[in-house]
Formats: sequence, structure tokens, C-alpha cells
Amino acid sequence: MAQTVAEVLTAATDSVTLINDINTNGKKSEYVGGSAEADTDMSQDDINSTVQRNVDHLELILEYTEPNVKGASDDKSSYTGAVTTGNAYIAAN
Repeated sequence: MAQTVAEVLTAATDSVTLINDINTNGKKSEYVGGSAEADTDMSQDDINSTVQRNVDHLELILEYTEPNVKGASDDKSSYTGAVTTGNAYIAAN
């Protein structure tokens, strides 16, 4: 069964969450193996690669035409915002 635009965007929310958490918590982000008490052992290059993969995923999702995510009137601001945040994070780190 084909997915709807809403279902595709809901599935992409994990990438939004990851990018925003890494942006906020850096090496303490649980998404890179960190915790409130300890930094991750991952290198900054590996963290940036993780963020980049998720940015790439969101950019791909936002261009989907089947279902037509690209042309849909659904609110995509959290997804486009996460792309911007992820790119800024990588540039700064």
C-alpha cells in the first residue's frame, strides 16, 4: 500500500529529532552515544557524518513526488528547519 504525504513526513520526523538533539546537546546527544553525564566517544567528523546523512535524507524526502511531498500543502517547516540547522551545525563543527 502506498504511503500518504503525512505518513512519509511522520517517518522523517526521526531525522528532525536527531538533528535538533545533536545541535542542542552536541557530544552529549544520545543519538551519538552520549548522555547527560558523559560525552560520546565518536569523533566530531563521525558526528558530522551522522548529521549529514540525516540532512540528506530530509532533502530527499522533501523532493518526493510519489507521494507528492514536494507539492503538498502540509506544514514542512520543521523539516526544512532541521535541514538548515543540520547544515549550520556541520559548518560550525
